[in-house]
Amino acid sequence: MSLGVFLQPVSVAMGWSRAGISAASMFAFLCLGISSFAWGAVSDRFGTRAVVLTGGALLGAGLAAASQAEALWQFQLLFGGMVGVGAGSSYAPLIAATSNWFIRHRSLAVSLVSLGTGVGALTVAPLATWLIVGHGWRTAMLALGCIAWIVVIPAALFLRRPPVPPKEGEPTADAAAGLSVAQALRTPQFAAIAFTYFACCAAHSGPIFHMVSYAMVCGAPALTATTVFSVAGLGALAGRIVSGLLADRVGAKPVLITGLGAQALAIILYDFTHDLVRLYALSLFFGFAYGGVMPLYAILIRQYFGSRIMGATFGAATMLSTLGMAIGPLVGGWIFDQFASYTWLYAGSFAIALGAIVIAITFRPPRHAWVTA
Repeated sequence: MSLGVFLQPVSVAMGWSRAGISAASMFAFLCLGISSFAWGAVSDRFGTRAVVLTGGALLGAGLAAASQAEALWQFQLLFGGMVGVGAGSSYAPLIAATSNWFIRHRSLAVSLVSLGTGVGALTVAPLATWLIVGHGWRTAMLALGCIAWIVVIPAALFLRRPPVPPKEGEPTADAAAGLSVAQALRTPQFAAIAFTYFACCAAHSGPIFHMVSYAMVCGAPALTATTVFSVAGLGALAGRIVSGLLADRVGAKPVLITGLGAQALAIILYDFTHDLVRLYALSLFFGFAYGGVMPLYAILIRQYFGSRIMGATFGAATMLSTLGMAIGPLVGGWIFDQFASYTWLYAGSFAIALGAIVIAITFRPPRHAWVTA
């Protein structure tokens, strides 16, 4: 997610278009999505530790290799392929493992684990900007690769398999009990969740990726513009915690629909926000909205399909969502290259965000059979 802060420095240093650099993000999300399904299925069979260890090593290698690219196609291939596949090993397998470890307060547990994404935006983006300003983009990206090795690989050693038998009072979806992965993926419940996830990510990916660039267009210096992105990350941290608490109390669906509405409102307001103080406030609100909805898809998947195929089913939903994440950065870069403005990016993202709300409303409440150990 830190590639957004590299966008302008790399474009200036290498003479590459913003659309071309943004394409690397698109390829990364495509590879992340495709690999998430595979990583999730492997984690169901062999456990999360082996998956995250392998992916963490690949993530660091991809960042290190991309930092040495001399041509745009090399950068797109290395960042898009290696970094994308490496990153795919983390989110879906870790969230699936978390949802299987916890029964009471499961939504909060998933939200707390997903805080890592927000922490990354809050800390890594300013660090990368500081490194870029002081040492250039290549050194900055190489440093991020080393950090990935130092942090992810040792942390993965602490991962353990969750208990296999359901604990007393655990709800399992009776309609989905015994379904294979292939059968689950053909259900209308999965389609509704996955396509909402897709539209949600397609809506917010462009505004997130181009947030730093937009702040600079509005006149903010590079380091200050990065803090706008960090404020959104801070909002996302708070949004995850609040949505987890609310979902445990009132259910994931109403919290999801409310969050999607807030996300749509925040996106369209960007086109009318140009001074720094209002950008901070809006980015905090936007981060709270998009951060809050992200853990809820895993909760809905778990409610519908249970723990046995959680890794594969959530990995498949994540695969579709990353197709949405891949669209925004590239389209946003093309729009800016053509019009020197992000107006059409925000208008299009707003329309897609409204579509996500419509799809989310079609969710049917899952029916649960209460199983005792």
